[in-house]
Amino acid sequence: MSSGNKITYVTMLTDPSIHPAFEEALEKVSEKYLGKRYPMFIGGREVWSEAGEFEDRSPIDRSIILGRFQRAERQHVQRATDVAHEGFEAWSRKNWRERSSIMLKAAEIIDRMKFEIAAIITLEVGKNRFEALAECWEAVDALRYYARIMEENRGYEREMGPGAPGEECRMVAKPYGAWVVISPFNFPFMLANGMILGALLTGNTVVFKPTSEAPLSGLMLYNVFREAGVSGDAINYVTGPGDVFEEEVTTNVKVAGIAFTGSRDVGMRLYRKFLTNQPYPKPIVLEMGSKNPTIVSEKADIDKAVTGVIRAAFGYGGQKCSATSRLYVQESIYEKFLQKLILETSKLKLGDPRERDTFMGPVINQKALENFRKYVEEAKRDGKIVYGGETLAGELYSRGYYVQPTIITDLPQTHRLWREELFLPIILVAPFKTLDEALKLANDTEFGLTAGIFSEDAGEVQYFFNRIQFGVTYANRRGGATTGAWPGAQTFVGWKASGATGKGVGGPHYLLTFLREQSQTVVRE
Repeated sequence: MSSGNKITYVTMLTDPSIHPAFEEALEKVSEKYLGKRYPMFIGGREVWSEAGEFEDRSPIDRSIILGRFQRAERQHVQRATDVAHEGFEAWSRKNWRERSSIMLKAAEIIDRMKFEIAAIITLEVGKNRFEALAECWEAVDALRYYARIMEENRGYEREMGPGAPGEECRMVAKPYGAWVVISPFNFPFMLANGMILGALLTGNTVVFKPTSEAPLSGLMLYNVFREAGVSGDAINYVTGPGDVFEEEVTTNVKVAGIAFTGSRDVGMRLYRKFLTNQPYPKPIVLEMGSKNPTIVSEKADIDKAVTGVIRAAFGYGGQKCSATSRLYVQESIYEKFLQKLILETSKLKLGDPRERDTFMGPVINQKALENFRKYVEEAKRDGKIVYGGETLAGELYSRGYYVQPTIITDLPQTHRLWREELFLPIILVAPFKTLDEALKLANDTEFGLTAGIFSEDAGEVQYFFNRIQFGVTYANRRGGATTGAWPGAQTFVGWKASGATGKGVGGPHYLLTFLREQSQTVVRE
């Protein structure tokens, strides 16, 4: 089932039928969804907050209001947790095959609504149509993949033993309880989908808080699961300030686990608070970004490498935790490669992501724009900007958050721009002499999510795989040097400061992070 969607994704750049369908969906969602007031949903019921509302505006054009959403108070988070806790028994006792069937139904609904959902993603977070549609197809594949994984593992029940004569032993994996799911803006539909399906499919219940940058995408996902058959007490939708939510969920003893995707600072704060304030250890699934390297050897296909680096560094404005942000190029081809990289980057179309040919739209918000300016000033002072570095102004640009893709050289390796995740269309470039040197530089980070190499030498590629300290690794990937993991193909797993479990979404072990084992032994005399 998943291969059909994957083929569609791979071939969509040459499929003209997607364009009228997407443009029709843009018009439809503008009339159907935009500018309305939206409630939270707790126990399947609409909930309105006395604390007021916040506006969800498009980074494409700040005059576009996607909707007005509720500012949750602590009592709302408590109530949602209570409901999820109380609903756990009924949801967990459903046969796993029934839950799998519901996940497959959710996949069908997303497939049917993909253009509408993609249009909302584009408007809400500024992705171009191809990336927004890919996010929907990835969500479909993830649901189908994990329903299959559940089937292959027979609901994670297994005959064991015997440990002693006459013993009949079984291992039964069981859910924990009510999970909190906190999703980011950059994949507001798919990353939330992955965490929610992991919890629900294994029998846990969910309190879902989407990022305040993309609450409408989150609401669309909530509605998908409800339509598919998830009960109102098994999934709850809460919006509003992160600080209120964080304080409640890390201290509430009814929270059985937390699944979070976002920045390292927030993830580690959640980790420490949850560990400190709970009566005993509880699971926490964290994906916390990275500072991803790509190595280009003198034995690389330069055209392939340039394309792969550009797509990984500047796709969705570098606002992916898998984006290439550090580039190491072997000295013998450094100047040639850099000039080719600058030339091809200069050809990218920047602007309104609703337009068919746009490659890079806006960054997400004013803070991102200000950070871009700050990083550029540091690069000008301490290194050299060889391309980009400007914010864009005039007409639409002045109504949104638009910047140029930026290439920086000559920065000392000790500079903080080499160390910190920038989450912007900025790539730092440096030469290297030997592959060992490049690997040392690539591994010299606390992060460990994605890494790539370009080399046509099979020995160099294997040497890279054997020594790179990152969870998701690629060689010679024109489609994205470090980006584009797909369910059932690449396990998206962070090492070191990029993750907490060692079991990534998209891989065969992910569901185990939402389950605990129980050994059952019966002695037959």
